[in-house]
Amino acid sequence: MKAGKIVTSISLLGLLAALSSPAFSFDVNSALQNASTAHEHEVVAKYYQEVAKEMQAKQREQKELLNEYENHSYLYGRQAQDLQAHTEALARKYEKEAQASMKEAELHHQMALQLEEQNPSGQRLSVR
Repeated sequence: MKAGKIVTSISLLGLLAALSSPAFSFDVNSALQNASTAHEHEVVAKYYQEVAKEMQAKQREQKELLNEYENHSYLYGRQAQDLQAHTEALARKYEKEAQASMKEAELHHQMALQLEEQNPSGQRLSVR
């Protein structure tokens, strides 16, 4: 269980590193916490979309593994049912995380649209 959390953490850190590449003109970590322009909200939305894609890929992986456990349970002996239950739970977890990330992405898209409508020039507005 801890190994899964470690892998997930490392994956998310890698994703953050990729998103903070020179293609982005500011720090993604800062944008996640302090997004105040339409562009920043779009970058945050893109980040959450990437997280959702990653979670969907992990869910597909788990479903394939579950299929393997179900089709060849005789290879896994008494552990087969435990492996199936654990894999099914992970698939559900990744699905929920993907859905939550997509909702978060949609929220930031909406905020970006609202800011664009309020301030088409793209200047930073004081939100606080």
